Amino acid sequence: MTLQIDDAGVGDLLCGAVIGIYRPETDRFEFEVVDVGHFQKSRFRQKTYLHEAAKIALQLVGRLGLAEDERIEICSGFVLSEAVRLLKKEYGDSRVTVAKIVGKAQNRTEDAYLNELRKLGYKPILDRDVRRARSFFHMLQWVRQDRSRLRHVKTGWPRLRRYIRF
Repeated sequence: MTLQIDDAGVGDLLCGAVIGIYRPETDRFEFEVVDVGHFQKSRFRQKTYLHEAAKIALQLVGRLGLAEDERIEICSGFVLSEAVRLLKKEYGDSRVTVAKIVGKAQNRTEDAYLNELRKLGYKPILDRDVRRARSFFHMLQWVRQDRSRLRHVKTGWPRLRRYIRF
């Protein structure tokens, strides 16, 4: 059996990031959100999102339980780099593999992120994965329509100042 850990939304303008865990053998999926506050101001510069993502990954593994012969596959994305280190320390190098997460694990994690966006009142564009720039500007336009939405923006990205005045 295998646990697969993936992330979604890290590079998007809105919301935090979703960390999802999936067990293919039982079709069980769970997730938690790294709060957008970890991607804002000084917390972003301190990279607190890395610690939070690692904490969430460990909690999710604990929640699903790891059988003695079970392995963990974890996405190679940078937001999970600290999680990889801590999981290897906890469960051993041989049981934790950095991998490209595809299929249901990836789809369910992405769907969870899109649902978090919808909870904000934002309606994602259909081809957002293929057209990243279009998705970014669509999100940016949504924020510009109501400045109170800035609280949902990952304001820590240095280049963002080109597009939004804080």
